[in-house]
Amino acid sequence: MDIKQQLTEEFNLRPDHAENILKLLDEGNTIPFIARYRKEMTGAIDDQVLREFNDRYEYLQNLNKRKQEITNSITEQGKMTGEIQAAIDAAQTMTEVEDIYRPYKQKKKTRASVAIAKGLQPLADFILAQEGDPYKEAEKYIDVEKEVADEKEAINGAKDIIAEIISDNAELRKKLRSMLEKNGEMQVKMVKDDEKGTYAMYADYAEILPEIKNHRVLAINRGEKEECLKAKIYFNPDIAKRICVAKYIKPSGNPDCKKLIEEAADDGYDRLIEPSVEREVRAVLTDRASEQSVKMFEANLRPLLLQPPVKGKVTLGLDPGFRTGCKVAVVDETGKVLDTSVIYPVPPKNDIEGSKIIIKNLIEKYKVDIISIGNGTASKETEIFVADLLKELGDSSVSYAVVSEAGASVYSASKIAVEEFPDFDVTQRSAVSIARRLQDPLAELIKIDPKSIGVGQYQHDMDPKRLDSALGGVLEDCVNSVGVDLNTASVSLLRYVAGLNSGIAKNIVTYREENGKFTSREQLLKVSKLGPKAYEQCAGFLRIPGAKNILDNTAVHPESYQKAEKLLALFGYTDEDVKERRLSELPDKVKKYGAEKAAEYCGLDKATMNDIIAELVKPGRDIRDSLPQRKLRKDILSIDDLSVGMEVEGTVRNVIDFGAFIDIGVHEDGLVHISEITDRYIRHPLEALAVGQQVKAVIISLDKAKHRIGLSIKQVKKAAN
Repeated sequence: MDIKQQLTEEFNLRPDHAENILKLLDEGNTIPFIARYRKEMTGAIDDQVLREFNDRYEYLQNLNKRKQEITNSITEQGKMTGEIQAAIDAAQTMTEVEDIYRPYKQKKKTRASVAIAKGLQPLADFILAQEGDPYKEAEKYIDVEKEVADEKEAINGAKDIIAEIISDNAELRKKLRSMLEKNGEMQVKMVKDDEKGTYAMYADYAEILPEIKNHRVLAINRGEKEECLKAKIYFNPDIAKRICVAKYIKPSGNPDCKKLIEEAADDGYDRLIEPSVEREVRAVLTDRASEQSVKMFEANLRPLLLQPPVKGKVTLGLDPGFRTGCKVAVVDETGKVLDTSVIYPVPPKNDIEGSKIIIKNLIEKYKVDIISIGNGTASKETEIFVADLLKELGDSSVSYAVVSEAGASVYSASKIAVEEFPDFDVTQRSAVSIARRLQDPLAELIKIDPKSIGVGQYQHDMDPKRLDSALGGVLEDCVNSVGVDLNTASVSLLRYVAGLNSGIAKNIVTYREENGKFTSREQLLKVSKLGPKAYEQCAGFLRIPGAKNILDNTAVHPESYQKAEKLLALFGYTDEDVKERRLSELPDKVKKYGAEKAAEYCGLDKATMNDIIAELVKPGRDIRDSLPQRKLRKDILSIDDLSVGMEVEGTVRNVIDFGAFIDIGVHEDGLVHISEITDRYIRHPLEALAVGQQVKAVIISLDKAKHRIGLSIKQVKKAAN
């Protein structure tokens, strides 16, 4: 298999671009570095496509490796033929390769292997040839010492061998597997109620495989794991057995031989093929559903991490709770902790007045700008308390926002949190995290295992290695697309910068603590274990505000500094003009001069030049600033304030296979089903919605007793039209 050619075709790339990407990956370059700084070599494909390319590259490499191992094994057995080699070469998946290898694989003791040990292989071959009387032939194999007592035992042993031969036929297995995937029916029965009604819809459920949704596959798998459900894929066995028989029966063959082959095929299908192929198809369904779940987690996590930060605000974080009280932490504009406290504005203590005094004093003492409230236990009650307090403050500029506290408890008990706040208890750390995740969601959420952030679906059922790899890629892409302040970034943030790891990240922080703030990117080369290759990968993603060289606070890579200076000089600008942001006319000047001509003069490709221009026009820019900003509140809605037909505004909290949950400002998130998102056909809600997106919706159903709110986005659009 020519991997380069296959990847070129699958990803619709130019051959030279595919070759360059493979070379860059093999040289150890990181995905963010390739995507950002080698655009001329790749055709400017983005980091997400590069990750898919890399995943596929690794799969094909492993497939080729396995093909070679199987080829060597069959060759060593002296059984390799041109036909087998051609089949191995043509195989496109690991399953197909393993099917080819099945007859040559060292097996455990089976009925067929026992029969072969008794010397019955020639009899099985005779029956398959269908050219004589099998019963008469069987008499030759009666041997008491070999435990073949009579003709019947000989025939039965031969049938066991034939059953395994049929089961091991790669072409047949592939055909049956394909038929099962296209025509099989998933049949599910409930064997135990979990008392929550979780699996009620699967109590007596059946659906053909091409139509079953991925989230249902995962739900059924979990139900089986919890021993609440029993599932089976049904396919008409008569049709399957006819296919098995047809592969081996000769029209003019001996009738007795044909009958024995039919019996062996029936047994082989029931005992060997059906259970095995069903497991394989279930595995395919699960892999497909799991991959979709991973992709959905990636798609939800990305916008959550890239939520616009609330910059320059002294923030008061509240971690709500009933019995243990509501934990309070005040942090300054940079996230430094100024004060902590505990208040009891909710049951059982209900110390509302005492709690108001504490919060008002903290607001006044530290000039608090905004309050961040975690959305967990007692969140609603705490939000009511804050809304009432803000009313008492009158025209105060203080506002509040409710943030997801998913993962806050995981972080507060983590090694990272203990190292960061050794003198705080877990509740204090949690309050600090809630405050900081409003100020800079990326910097704070990066400290938490992404599986605990709460924007996935069935994530705890996924292959941990695959999920960690995928989510780690999202974290890496987000961190590098935003950029990192070299003088303030934590180890947690630095370790996701391209080319760095936890060890080097710690060394950077140690260097910073021992030598003071970095004043240039070149100083990175003095950091222990950060060599030229790591520097090449990471330098462009690290920012130094206030650096002597203004380019050190941009995404311009040091390798392009001279070219950037040449570009500035070409149009009469200086570094001082960059610092003072006087380059707003640069894009128009380049366009008028001729982009191709300017790029050639500076020794740049056009894509890289455009990136450099964007950085020079707005040095130190944060891509998140251009995104829709978080809505801040001063008052609260209750579910009792809602009614069917009311139009509400909200923020997408989580996107799942069948819809999305929307935060509309009450304690309960509303659910918009996929059918109520848009009038156009969409296969998945992610085609129309993303986490963090601001939307308008109409309430179409309301169950106050069960705290369920049904929403429609498309009905708002209809009314507007």
